[in-house]
Amino acid sequence: MAHIRILLLASIAASVILGADIVAAGPLIDELKLGVLWHDVPGLWSGFQAEPNSADINVEALLSPSVAFLGGTIRPAIGGSISTVGATSDGYIDARWQYETPSGIFFGLGLGAAVHNGQLKLDEWDRKALGSRVLFHIPAEVGYRFDDHNSLSAYFEHMSNAYTVSPNEGMDRLGVRYGYRF
Repeated sequence: MAHIRILLLASIAASVILGADIVAAGPLIDELKLGVLWHDVPGLWSGFQAEPNSADINVEALLSPSVAFLGGTIRPAIGGSISTVGATSDGYIDARWQYETPSGIFFGLGLGAAVHNGQLKLDEWDRKALGSRVLFHIPAEVGYRFDDHNSLSAYFEHMSNAYTVSPNEGMDRLGVRYGYRF
């Protein structure tokens, strides 16, 4: 029941944001992304799954300030991935590099920090032991931009403490996102 409320609130928030005055959002927010991610995907960077098999809601804003770099742009990204079953959720801030081809295909990589509500040490066997409240956040994305405003992408995110403390079980999410560029 709680996950249905979270989905409903996320849908309402996205509707309000997308329906808001674009002129007011434009100077600060370049693009808003909303997605559904598979929680704690096994067999990827972190290696195994411990948390419940579920869907997470991902919301992210790519901010307008940018710097040209290697044919693409680097800009700040602020977002979060919310567990729909009460497992580990996080909020993050990244520096995101994105390269867009003339055909509409785009690639993105980032590096930043995430703060999560999961466990630090192994207290519950159905949760990851992440070792530190603040973790590195590493996203990767590949997608297609349909026009000046709309895109669809595959998105991956990894968070861990990079072995700065023990334990460091890490967590991966993988899914799809819709983007709206202002």
